[in-house]
Amino acid sequence: MYKRGGTMFVSSRALIVLFTLIIGVGATPVDEVLVTATVYNADPRQCNADYLTTASGKKINESNPQGHRWIAVSRDLEPLGFTFGTKVLISNAGEMNGVWTVEDRMNKRWVHRIDFLVNNDIRLGKWNNVKLEIWRPKKN
Repeated sequence: MYKRGGTMFVSSRALIVLFTLIIGVGATPVDEVLVTATVYNADPRQCNADYLTTASGKKINESNPQGHRWIAVSRDLEPLGFTFGTKVLISNAGEMNGVWTVEDRMNKRWVHRIDFLVNNDIRLGKWNNVKLEIWRPKKN
């Protein structure tokens, strides 16, 4: 890294090292993956004591959590590119299909799994072979 005038420059080698640290050694980002999907509620029995704050620090609207369209991902998906703030196109999950944003993290016991943040009147939901794709809007 060096500075010229008021601009900072980063070498390509430094970017590669930084990218490896962020996604993990040996991990390769992917565009899509198949997972099991379930639902969760903003409830202290399903989350930690601060149940209205996601792992990314976002505040949940208690009266309409599902309105955010946020998901929690299992930790094994993070090195694949499914990190906080990533928009994800979900298919094969019925009425949950569409674009959601990764804003929460699941307990470490779960692998290849996501949870949809839903309103408290929805208690059950499970889908297998749900396709997650990192969403990249089409450019005009």
